[in-house]
Amino acid sequence: MVETVSPATAQPLGRRERNKMRVKNGIYEAALELFTQKGYDQTTVEEITERADVARGTFFNHFQRKEDIIGEWSERRQARLREGLDSEGLENSEGADIRLTLSHCMSILARITLASPAQTKALLTAWVRAGAPLEEEPHTAHMFSRFIEAGRESGEIPQDVDPELAGHLLRDVYLGALFRWARKPVGEGDLEAELQAACATLTDGLIPR
Repeated sequence: MVETVSPATAQPLGRRERNKMRVKNGIYEAALELFTQKGYDQTTVEEITERADVARGTFFNHFQRKEDIIGEWSERRQARLREGLDSEGLENSEGADIRLTLSHCMSILARITLASPAQTKALLTAWVRAGAPLEEEPHTAHMFSRFIEAGRESGEIPQDVDPELAGHLLRDVYLGALFRWARKPVGEGDLEAELQAACATLTDGLIPR
């Protein structure tokens, strides 16, 4: 997972940094609006800068390429996932029921996606075309692996289960359900129900009854 800064040591942003963040966020939001409306491939940097009301050079001060906005989108989803885990007390859930923990994880992932379904469908397509599933660090798999390791330590999961492999399998379950959902028209399909069913099927094979 990406390292986070402790609130106790984080320093408040100065005016210059706040202005830079405001401009970057404006460019980012403008790009996502256009990607959702027109599609990623059909959107140009010039259209993004016009929508954000900034100069072309300002865009490249914050993003080296249009593709970098896809990376920013993915990173922000990871941040929202961490926030969701923290808010439900799952980042430090030693001794928690592994089935319940994984079920909560799938619920959080579904909520993040369904908060902006049309936008997620557009950005997910661009994320795949950019090759990100192969190139990005699989943070979600690492998250699942940590929970599987905790399950091994608590005795819920047998010691012969490989946490890394199980984490990647759970990520595969998540991405597979996400891709199938993305193929359907907005408003169709129950993403969370499919995630829960697929997760339960996999955990049934991991956890002895």
